[in-house]
Amino acid sequence: MNKYLDIIKNSYSDYWNYLKQSVLFELNWENYFYGLIVISLIVWGLEIIFPWRKNQSLFRKDFWLDTFYMFFNFFLLNLIVLIALSNTAAQLFNDVLGVVGLSISDFQLFDINAFPYWARLLVFFIIIDFIQWFTHTLLHRYEFLWNFHKVHHSVKQMGFAAHLRYHWMEPVVYNSMKYIPLAIMGGFTAQDVAFVHFFNITIGHLNHANINWDYGWLKYILNNPRMHIWHHAKELPEDRKMGVNFGITLSIWDYLFKTNYIPYNGRDIEIGFEGDEHFPQDFISQEIYPLNKK
Repeated sequence: MNKYLDIIKNSYSDYWNYLKQSVLFELNWENYFYGLIVISLIVWGLEIIFPWRKNQSLFRKDFWLDTFYMFFNFFLLNLIVLIALSNTAAQLFNDVLGVVGLSISDFQLFDINAFPYWARLLVFFIIIDFIQWFTHTLLHRYEFLWNFHKVHHSVKQMGFAAHLRYHWMEPVVYNSMKYIPLAIMGGFTAQDVAFVHFFNITIGHLNHANINWDYGWLKYILNNPRMHIWHHAKELPEDRKMGVNFGITLSIWDYLFKTNYIPYNGRDIEIGFEGDEHFPQDFISQEIYPLNKK
């Protein structure tokens, strides 16, 4: 038990130090704090210059709520629970494997660090994105998970910061789904993670932005605003009620598994979900909403 308490204590201490170093400019390429700010300002600037819904306010509905979500979910949530939970769960999993004479290294099929740099990044990115796509489909398929995911779909006007409005349970689900596949790939560097992370954040911001882009032929590879608006559509055909366009960064999974859906230009469609008029409007109430559902 003391071992797990030490992991939790060290996780808090290490992440708090990392957060301080980020804010005080003591980190370089791995500075997620200012990286997120720079990406957000650039995409917000694109919304200002190339607005898709020209009548939408620059400070759209729930702009400040989503901005709070953005910083809470990416920084404070990690400080409060996720880092400690993740590290403790990883150690517990390794200890359980040890009981039967196994270790996480026994699951390793290949060492991704043995690949050329470009191949390492590509394989890491593609595998992670597929896991996220699959996990996203589960969030829509099962009511228990959907009640958490409703927080993200409660957005009523799309903008870049809506990307990071999500319930704290979502990263728990996503990270749990990624753990074994990452172990199978072997080790990877912090720089690899940072590069893929910043790319995914940029595409995610753009997907939710008030911008009329689909990237031309790249729309069949990359998720985009014209495609993702339909993921948030309030009204979908009966045979699509579980959701459409689940891609996180890549759209190719939706085309491969026939979950793509773009019937027409979706600029002015209503977004949300059935019954969202009764959904809580403030942060605390949205966070506890799933806990009140059976």
